[in-house]
Amino acid sequence: MAIHPSAIVDPSARIHETAEIGPYCIVGAQVEIGERTRLMNHVSVEGPTWIGADNLFYPYASIGHASQDQKYHGEYAETRIGSRNNIREFVTIHRGTEGGGRVTSIGDDNLLMAYVHVAHDCCVGNGTILSNAATLGGHVIVEDFARISAYSGVHQFCRVGRHAMVGGYCVVTQDVPPFSLSSTEREIKVYGANKVGLERKGYAPEVIQALHKTFRLLGSRELNTRQAVERIRAEVAPCAEVDEVIGFIESSERGIIK
Repeated sequence: MAIHPSAIVDPSARIHETAEIGPYCIVGAQVEIGERTRLMNHVSVEGPTWIGADNLFYPYASIGHASQDQKYHGEYAETRIGSRNNIREFVTIHRGTEGGGRVTSIGDDNLLMAYVHVAHDCCVGNGTILSNAATLGGHVIVEDFARISAYSGVHQFCRVGRHAMVGGYCVVTQDVPPFSLSSTEREIKVYGANKVGLERKGYAPEVIQALHKTFRLLGSRELNTRQAVERIRAEVAPCAEVDEVIGFIESSERGIIK
């Protein structure tokens, strides 16, 4: 394996023979790094942390360190990162806590741009993009293919649904429905379906149209959320994606952005 002489690697760390540990990296105990994963330089990884294959960590990323949650007192907790992720400069990913299941997890094929922060007990799915300085509070769930734009912050315990896109400089304090496009002036609002993103993923025009009508009803000033859901069930052509939006709304504990 390629470990630079200036790197500090704990003897108990398990590094695959095809992985690469660059100059001035620090890899602690109880760290496992998979095939062809590369730590470029000045990357710090503290265990217990499991990292899969073909990941690329850019300089000054900080992975698996203790939570900033003041309730955390050193109890056993983990960080798990899948495969084919790009983790850019100065990204911080903190381990879990006892109050959140003890695991912070990142799936596969994600791009975390510079200065992204993933706090304790977050669960980030697959194929997501977190743009520069996007910040996830503790216990946040980001579902597959979601996009969170630069300098946006997601409040603790919120969810961002599949294929949702959150615009720049948003403050997200409630759940963001799947397939939605959200932006902000003074407060974050849903403006409709994430049409461009869904087209790129090959969703059929009739599905996108059904989602557009769904979000139009949800955004109606004349309807509360319960009434909007009733209208959606009655008026929108049924499809799995609309059912997913309805299920997301009905399972939300913090309410949804409208």
